[in-house]
Amino acid sequence: MMDPGAGPTTATPSTDAPPSAGSLHSTDTPAAAVQRWGFVVSQRFQHLLDKSTPFLLYRWIVFFAIAFIYGVRVFFVQGFYVVSYALGIYILNLLIGFLSPQVDPEFQDLSDGPTLPSRSSDEFRPFVRRLPEFKFWYSITKAFCIAFVLTFFSAFDVPVFWPILLFYWVILFALTMKKQILHMVKYKYVPFSFGKQTYNGKRGATSTESTSLLPRD
Repeated sequence: MMDPGAGPTTATPSTDAPPSAGSLHSTDTPAAAVQRWGFVVSQRFQHLLDKSTPFLLYRWIVFFAIAFIYGVRVFFVQGFYVVSYALGIYILNLLIGFLSPQVDPEFQDLSDGPTLPSRSSDEFRPFVRRLPEFKFWYSITKAFCIAFVLTFFSAFDVPVFWPILLFYWVILFALTMKKQILHMVKYKYVPFSFGKQTYNGKRGATSTESTSLLPRD
């Protein structure tokens, strides 16, 4: 017989049952939660970048808008010229990679493998850049965003006579582009596809930019 003074018995929960997914998340450390959240954000950001790849015009419109905002910010603040100079050097480095071939013919044995076409009658081969257009756009856009954020920290506003930095950057740009143009002339390549022969199916190869814009079958 049961003791009338005894209360109802409660079953002791078993500790052998597997924890649910929610309990796993609830026991995560803050560092693990932040790491998981960062992974999700990076995945979504990469997905947006992948979707924006074919929209070349819109991507560059966004870049020029960001560059304009940065220029307005520097103009009204009247400072951060060292940041702007470092940004200009970085852009120059990206531009050289964008205009250079993936395989430099100066360091390649021309007897091995295909070479750059040297005559207009040669087979058309697209120019393969050392720095692709999308990576060039992404890198230069990210650089302007970082530089814009740095303008809100007074530690980066180093006092300097900005005309000297501007003059030095112009000289460096002129010398670098002169070297790049001489390299193009020496190895007879153009880092753009305008005016080159293209194949549009039934009509065969065309050599002018206007004909390459005709609708293709």
